[in-house]
Amino acid sequence: MSSITIPARGESHPHLRPLSILRDLPAVADLIELCFSSTMDTDGRRYVQDMRRAGKDNSFIKWANRAVETTSLPLTGYIWEENGHIIGNTSLVPFRHNKQRIYLIANVAVHPSHRRKGIARALTERAMQHAREKKVNNIWLHVRDDNPDAINLYTKLGFVERARRTSWQAVTDLNAERLDTDITITGRHPRYWQTQHNWLSRLYPSALSWHRDWNINSLRPGFLNWLYLLFVDVNIRQWAAVRPSAGAGTDLQATLSWIPSGRGESLFAAADERSAPEALTALLIQARREIYRSYPYITLEFPVSQFDDAIQAAGFKPLRTLIWMQATS
Repeated sequence: MSSITIPARGESHPHLRPLSILRDLPAVADLIELCFSSTMDTDGRRYVQDMRRAGKDNSFIKWANRAVETTSLPLTGYIWEENGHIIGNTSLVPFRHNKQRIYLIANVAVHPSHRRKGIARALTERAMQHAREKKVNNIWLHVRDDNPDAINLYTKLGFVERARRTSWQAVTDLNAERLDTDITITGRHPRYWQTQHNWLSRLYPSALSWHRDWNINSLRPGFLNWLYLLFVDVNIRQWAAVRPSAGAGTDLQATLSWIPSGRGESLFAAADERSAPEALTALLIQARREIYRSYPYITLEFPVSQFDDAIQAAGFKPLRTLIWMQATS
């Protein structure tokens, strides 16, 4: 079939229009659920439910119309409508980081009966155009690594891969079997902080820090940070995996931190290429055992790496791997 191209600026396509918060949210939620239900995790299902509720909440709609460009929520976007039915959608989520404005293109969805017609391309091009009309050139999106058609489309539109990260999930279990290893799990000692910080900075790079809802420095040791966390009622847990070294010392192999977020998705692992993979396995098993009273499951986001097998050995299953792409043209 022939593809659809976005009209020149100032013109409009008869089927493409801006998202209306007032009337489109429930239909867009239905479309997102239809397109992504087979790969949707707990957060994704909650997101769809929240969108449906928001579409019926007049107070939210009034607030959203005022906050559309200032809050990191998908309140801006474009839809493709034919015969009164929304069959395509893309969202634009604004972020600010270090005084720089950023747009994330998200929820690019086309009804299965209308794919391969160029609708996804037209919606993405319009979203990119919107960002540049707002003088924002820092544009990102992420796409599943098992969606080659979408990856090819975004590559053709000038996006390049910046990171590849997998979301893992495990059931918490007091009786999870420990590893038979010489690695010992301890609390995170303050003397490990600089190494931990260096590892975290590499694994959770600043290029993507605008998107995460935590700060590496929240894991910093010290009385003032402890007092702040006590004040905001955040009970962080941290562990370290150490191995005996020559003499009477030990070598730090990896660390793991748990930052409660109300969703269970708050594990942050740190290691480097010289770390023993089994150290990360042992840490993740320890977290499964200790957190079972707080959450039925826990998740970890981690770069695709040589540690994939180690994470799986701890009882974690991969939910999805996302390729983070940034527009270069």
